[in-house]
Amino acid sequence: METMWISAIAAVAVLLAGAVGFLLAKNRSEGRQRVLSDEDSVGSARIEAQKILSRADEEGRARAEAYRQREEAALEHRKVELEGVETRLVHREQTLEQRAGNLAQREQILIARETEVTSGQQELVSLKENARSELERIAGIDARAAKDELLAQVEHEARREAMILVRDLEAKAREEADRRGRRILATAIQRLASEVVTESTVSVVSLPSDDMKGRIIGREGRNIRTLEAVTGVNLIVDDTPESVSVASFDPVRREKARLTLEKLVADGRIHPASIEEAYEKAEAEVEQSVRDAGEWALVEVGLSKMHPELVVLLGRLKYRSSYGQNVLNHLVESAHVASMLASELGIDPGSVKRSALLHDIGKAVTHEVEGSHALIGAEIARRFGEDPAVVHGIEAHHNEVEPRSLLAILVQAADAVSAARPGARREALESYVRRLEKLESLASDFTGVKQVFAMQAGREVRVVVDPGHVDDLAASDLARRIARKLEEDLQYPGQIQVTVIREFRATDHAR
Repeated sequence: METMWISAIAAVAVLLAGAVGFLLAKNRSEGRQRVLSDEDSVGSARIEAQKILSRADEEGRARAEAYRQREEAALEHRKVELEGVETRLVHREQTLEQRAGNLAQREQILIARETEVTSGQQELVSLKENARSELERIAGIDARAAKDELLAQVEHEARREAMILVRDLEAKAREEADRRGRRILATAIQRLASEVVTESTVSVVSLPSDDMKGRIIGREGRNIRTLEAVTGVNLIVDDTPESVSVASFDPVRREKARLTLEKLVADGRIHPASIEEAYEKAEAEVEQSVRDAGEWALVEVGLSKMHPELVVLLGRLKYRSSYGQNVLNHLVESAHVASMLASELGIDPGSVKRSALLHDIGKAVTHEVEGSHALIGAEIARRFGEDPAVVHGIEAHHNEVEPRSLLAILVQAADAVSAARPGARREALESYVRRLEKLESLASDFTGVKQVFAMQAGREVRVVVDPGHVDDLAASDLARRIARKLEEDLQYPGQIQVTVIREFRATDHAR
């Protein structure tokens, strides 16, 4: 840095000397008169320049000396720092060497201890083998057999304790469920009274006389063929006095045919043209009756808004029966029961009542669409904009779809209460007998069962067991297993009570 300053000062001095020389050369032409004075000036300038150069050289030397001193001081300082770092490194190296020595010593100690542990383990294994052999010799049984016997004993005790726990829990849960269920159902059923309507697939039309049968048949059967073709039913004209039977699987079609025939009999004029005219009038009356029945059902359960097509389908169920129970009345009754159950449980009864009223809506079209009436009804309700919760209650009321909400459970309960109450439905004798025989057969298949009796029209199964094969705890477990078997293999309304009877008798004779 100092050298640069000296060079700059020298350059300035050279420039000044050049400028002076230039001025002298320029002024030579002005006359020799000024030569002498100019020579004096040049001399003075040179002297001044030499002085400036001398001062610049001295200043540069001074700056260079100062720079050198500063560099030496910095080098001295760095040397001291390096010596300190070297001292610390030497100290750290000594520390690491000491630690390495300690680690080597510890490793030797660990190796020695590991050897001792290995030796002790081998000795322990040997002692255990000797002890087990001695125990087997004293007990007269090997270790595997003793282990199996112990496991069997533990398993038996655990199973017995589990059965005791299950019995206690079931008894407590059954007691609480029965108490609350009786209260809720009793409250709901006491507030409901409904009529029982019994129908079949055949309607009978009374005639004023047997002569009317010939007029109904017509010449060469013309009238009866026209009547069957127009109405889509079968007319049964037999030896039954003063009556004609109308048979059809479709209750609405059967009702239209019945009204048509009644109009023709009342009018007395029976021919193809009058048959078609009477059928049109009967059809209009039935359709109006269907709408009125659907609107009556809405008013009866307290609902105001529903798609018109759903109202018509509800009304068609007025002419449909299931096991002798009118389906529309069953729906209205189920809606009342569901509403009461929901109110007793403290939830909004609106959606529950709506789902219960529509849960069998699929039966109105099951003769037209193939499939389960629950799934068909759910699809119909979904198509006409019903709430998804209501739709789920419809599709789940027969467990085709697993119920996922309290609403669906309440619809199932309301359906069971309406269908299973005394006098609600009737079944054919053959199916009734087959169901009771199936109940007894399923319960008889279990080990230890001596006798099975189906009681109370199939609502209770009493099982008498062999006391030598079934103890008290196993009796409770057997009752539970029989109940699960009935749930899996049978379909039935309501519930079936399973009672297991274990009776021990000791007999002796006095001689």
